[in-house]
Amino acid sequence: MSLGVIVATNQELTETKRIMNNIVEIQYYNLNFCIGKISNCDIVLVKCGVGKVNAARTTQILIDKFDIEKIINIGAAGGVNPKLNVKDIVIGKKLVQYDFNTSELGDTTKGEIDGVGKYFESDSSLVEKCKQVLNNEQNKEYEYKVGVIATADCFCSDLKISEQIRKEFDAECVDMEGAAIAQVCYLDNIPFLVVRGISDTPNKTRKIDYFSYCNIAAKQAAGLIKKILIEK
Repeated sequence: MSLGVIVATNQELTETKRIMNNIVEIQYYNLNFCIGKISNCDIVLVKCGVGKVNAARTTQILIDKFDIEKIINIGAAGGVNPKLNVKDIVIGKKLVQYDFNTSELGDTTKGEIDGVGKYFESDSSLVEKCKQVLNNEQNKEYEYKVGVIATADCFCSDLKISEQIRKEFDAECVDMEGAAIAQVCYLDNIPFLVVRGISDTPNKTRKIDYFSYCNIAAKQAAGLIKKILIEK
């Protein structure tokens, strides 16, 4: 059995590969899978690219081609909780697609997918393990929250939209992959965890914040995975 690790960007891929050993690379459908180890754990690392379709496609191929026991998705996100600051961490207890809306048909609410549900819940043991690691951190320059991560195929830079997402879904942050990965894992009965480092917050400069922080976020996320796998 292996742990699948999914990232969206080259920075996250590079930093995660730095903590892996014995890497062998193999391609399926133009996706590059890095097979190796972190500590004594077998890892399959893959970059999905940005957006829900890329994320869902990659997740299914990862599950189909490898003997995956659990999946962790790491990356950056924009905060919609005004109490969050850049470098804070959100553990996604629940994931929702905030741009999915068939409510005008009368049978569902916004974010609810017919036959599947509205929220996808991360594996409780992985959530608790991540909390344990973060609680054990010394002299940390960030806070963490456990809550809802909301996903859509857009970069949310509008303060009013951020406030609306916060109100409608009680979300902590927004991203572009998490809930798509969560849905595939849910349908395939694969335990998963989605963790996000806050790269920008609702203000007029959030795009600048993102590009300034993405490399730091990648290192932070890779280090977190290593500690989750090593710490008892």
